[in-house]
Amino acid sequence: MKINITEKNLVQPGALVVFGFVENEEAKLSETAAKIDKKTGGALSKATSLGEYKGKFGQMIEILAPNGIKASRVLIVGLGKGYEISEKQAEQIGGKIINKLIYSGEESVSIAAGEHAAHVGFGVLLRQYKFDKYYTTEKNIKRPTVQTVNVMTSDIDKSKKEFSILEKIADGVIMARDLVSEPGNILYPESYAQQITELEKLGIEVEVLNEDAMEELGMESILGVGQGSSSETLMVIMKWPGSKNKNEAPVALVGKGVTFDTGGISLKPGAGMEDMKFDMGGSAAVVGAMKAIAGRKAKANVIGVVGLVENMPSGTAQRPGDVVSSMSGQTIEVINTDAEGRLVLADCLWYTQDKYKPKFMIDLATLTGAMLVALGQDYAGIFSNDDDLCNQLIKAGDAVDEPVWRMPIGDGYDKLINSDIADMKNVGGRYAGSITAAQFLQRFVNDTPWVHIDIAGTAWKQKASDVAEKGATGYGVRLLDRLIKDNYED
Repeated sequence: MKINITEKNLVQPGALVVFGFVENEEAKLSETAAKIDKKTGGALSKATSLGEYKGKFGQMIEILAPNGIKASRVLIVGLGKGYEISEKQAEQIGGKIINKLIYSGEESVSIAAGEHAAHVGFGVLLRQYKFDKYYTTEKNIKRPTVQTVNVMTSDIDKSKKEFSILEKIADGVIMARDLVSEPGNILYPESYAQQITELEKLGIEVEVLNEDAMEELGMESILGVGQGSSSETLMVIMKWPGSKNKNEAPVALVGKGVTFDTGGISLKPGAGMEDMKFDMGGSAAVVGAMKAIAGRKAKANVIGVVGLVENMPSGTAQRPGDVVSSMSGQTIEVINTDAEGRLVLADCLWYTQDKYKPKFMIDLATLTGAMLVALGQDYAGIFSNDDDLCNQLIKAGDAVDEPVWRMPIGDGYDKLINSDIADMKNVGGRYAGSITAAQFLQRFVNDTPWVHIDIAGTAWKQKASDVAEKGATGYGVRLLDRLIKDNYED
């Protein structure tokens, strides 16, 4: 789908989208809509005066084959009270519009967007995405008819510049969604690492550590997770040197990349196990964020580190009760092999803080089902040793509609992961599962400012949203990009 930022009133044949709003409890037409209403002999005002249309945010009314204009249909979309909307709301509106029209039979859509044209177009880009590459027969999929979306504005130069940046962020979101959606027989550590190396075309330096290199570094924690799989465990490091000062300490993003999680010897129930292809959602967010950051040429030094591994049961698999070491030298009693994500991140976090001395580290992981129970699918939970970084992340999440909610950590919770025979165990019991998982990770960050984001509920959704189809959301890409843009660029 081609999205163009075009001049105001450059209406093409096809669908025309105009806006209404609420004023003094009455539905009103925007200035552009009023002009179209006049050309159509009052068709728009007549339609909005009937039925339940009140101009509320996202409310729509459609007029087919209106006289007096080129458009074959007019869609009036409500913006709510006062006509003024935020960038986030503009993206939601763009998503709602394309979701309404994408299968309408129209090939072209013109949107009279105004000052938020770039963000309306961004919302269209995000919502039109669908992972349909494995369909082979037409009966299995509805093919979108819309080929071109013209987003009209009077401030065309500013909007085009803004949209060119948002397109790069969308590229990162879409890459993350693609990665999360791929089945485990297609996306496994080796093939995943190969896809990441494609980012070198954007100027990202990519380094891949194989099992021999990780063994030499003492990374028994991550290697233990993958020892039951025929796929090789890998760690991939991505470096974006965007700051004017190439020696400035980077910001670091770390992701859990379990390409398929059976639970290992602590085998998961069969029902729903197919969804465990998305247990690499944290790594996908990091990879997608790195693509967005490099694509828009962010003026910051950023490091991305992902641990890629497959957790399988076999004769060589890690057993419950095993004790493994880690790059940090700390030992871990593996109580449950299905609590493997923290074992992956333990070595990734230690390696990152030890080698790169970053300003801070943020890790993302589909880590615990307990997070889904606590917060559902609207918020990701965050755990941190740094209040300022947390507040920056909360603000960024609110701005891009990827909200986070801070959860507690503390000594009382930390004691729950003490082991009788090792430095720690990888689970803390029945209660506070998300918190004890975060406490485990904190033991591998030293004094580095750090946030852990548990995206178990937000990486994959059972219902579509305004800007994402059902399935992979790409959650975390916009959040991380906005955090860096607002706080850490030259």
